[in-house]
Amino acid sequence: MNAGASTLSDLAVKDAVARVEAVADELEAGADESEKLGKLSDRSVSAIKSAGLMRLLQPKEHGGDEAHPAEFGEAVMAAASHCGASGWVAGVVGVHPWEIALMDPRVGEEVWGENQDTWVSSPYTPQGIADPVDGGYILNGRWQFSSGTDHSDWVFLGAITGDGTGRPAAAPKYLHVILPRTDYEIIQDSWNVIGLEGTGSKDVVVKGAFIPTYRTLVHEDVQSGAAAERTGRTETLYRLPFNVLFPLGISSAVIGIAEGALGLHLAYQRKRSNAGGVQIKSDPYSMFAISEAAAEIAASRSNLLDGVTKAYAHVEAGTPVSAVQTAEVRRNQIQSAWRAVRAVDEIFARSGGNAGRRDNPLQRFWRDAHMGLQHFIHVPGQVFHATALLEMGLELPENLRGAV
Repeated sequence: MNAGASTLSDLAVKDAVARVEAVADELEAGADESEKLGKLSDRSVSAIKSAGLMRLLQPKEHGGDEAHPAEFGEAVMAAASHCGASGWVAGVVGVHPWEIALMDPRVGEEVWGENQDTWVSSPYTPQGIADPVDGGYILNGRWQFSSGTDHSDWVFLGAITGDGTGRPAAAPKYLHVILPRTDYEIIQDSWNVIGLEGTGSKDVVVKGAFIPTYRTLVHEDVQSGAAAERTGRTETLYRLPFNVLFPLGISSAVIGIAEGALGLHLAYQRKRSNAGGVQIKSDPYSMFAISEAAAEIAASRSNLLDGVTKAYAHVEAGTPVSAVQTAEVRRNQIQSAWRAVRAVDEIFARSGGNAGRRDNPLQRFWRDAHMGLQHFIHVPGQVFHATALLEMGLELPENLRGAV
């Protein structure tokens, strides 16, 4: 066993949610400190590692579970229902082991050879230029929103290939590149926000780092499955399209936050009376709003998990996930997040003025839910447009081809 291999329980993977619930008190206790620190507290990080959240999609040869993605989504929801920041980081960072499995085997050894609990942050937005040189690329750029970066020893970044002078190539490729902590700088004062403060989603800067070719992937190869085929991966998990799997963790966190908000609202309303002295439980309008919100959040959960479950089943049966199917998964993933946050608004608006007090965690869940909706993965416009065209059997125009 590697020196860094942890002593995770031998619970079956199907008990991933149970592992999260076993550390629920620690996640809740660390939430306030994480928000004050502007990054996950050590207590929160320890709880996440204890639950094995980051290893769910990690390959087995590196101590991972290779879990069904729906189980990953459910575990992220569970974590987010106790601490939005913890669930968010688990949802974002927890996807990266999936992509490492698609890379040259040397990358997995570099990342996990000494410690199988090593975290890898991101973002994938192509905000850097990778100029080709002998054996790889020279990378420069600045990226925003690297969630969990203070606790990560590597980072995935998006880049476009350059012309050798620091400018985009005439026909650039979109790359995913992975770098060790020594090759980038974290900008510590770059995460000052109103929600998800504890995620520590700070900027990272790269100045002239050399990236060997084996630490890069072409985005289209990840999306199409070519990367999995080239690496010899036959497991169903690693043959899913990127646009099916990557958004799952992010939207799962938002829905989990909504579930946490609902739970707090129910507990708060149980004994609360309104300004007229009437107990809320006797107010049919408030009870209606609670049930409506609960149904919307439950529908969001089902819609999200149904999409990735069907995609997994198609791949497992040897049938590639079509462009239409991928688009529909993306559309429903976006809608599920919006639906859940709208439901949070309905219950928060009926929680009274005390819900806005800093010592009431409901206000943090409300803020975190809205900040989660701001992620570009939840922007509906182009995805909805492209999905409708594909369902009509029409070709996508050039500006929509990368949307789904």
